[in-house]
Amino acid sequence: MNRPLFVSLDGPKGAGKTTLLEAITKVLRADKQKVIRLCEKKSDPFRAETMALVNTLARNPGRDLEWQVCQRLADSRAWISRHVLTKQPADSIILIDRWYPSDAAFRRIVPFAEIVQLNLDRNVRVPDLHVGVVTAPEISWARAAARSRGLGSTVLHDLEEHVACTLGFEQGVADHGWVLCRNEGTLEEATMQVVSEIYRGFPCLLMN
Repeated sequence: MNRPLFVSLDGPKGAGKTTLLEAITKVLRADKQKVIRLCEKKSDPFRAETMALVNTLARNPGRDLEWQVCQRLADSRAWISRHVLTKQPADSIILIDRWYPSDAAFRRIVPFAEIVQLNLDRNVRVPDLHVGVVTAPEISWARAAARSRGLGSTVLHDLEEHVACTLGFEQGVADHGWVLCRNEGTLEEATMQVVSEIYRGFPCLLMN
């Protein structure tokens, strides 16, 4: 491989995505793979300004303002694509916590497909493997609500919106042929599903 393998994990609040990402990292590193863990929001130098706009949107929802948020986030991902992803070792596996599928599923007005296309038009790097991590909405909602920081969302405010977000992820995965990981069983089962998908899609990794 002449560039890092790029894998994104996206999912609704409380789907266990970050815990799963940590478990995948552990397994891959045990296999002697070089794994780089990234988080979109922590890699975005413009996040504070964008979140100020998101907070405004939460108080005054509307398509024009939501589209501005989507544009800003796509521009940030284009920046990350150029200035962060390209700096990683060519023989590494990049696992990123959220990418544009999350943005597409969380928005209430701008359609999923338009947000995906916006990111492509901005030359945001397309992951080599998209993984959508979901559970039944009632399960992930209860998990998120039970966390010490609570739901922690400026976008979702009730179960109905969370259900719509979950359905958005599932439909996006189906429409684009991404990998769907239902994280309702054991952590080991979900972990090995994603690790198997990585090795199945990129058997050259097994030769390292």
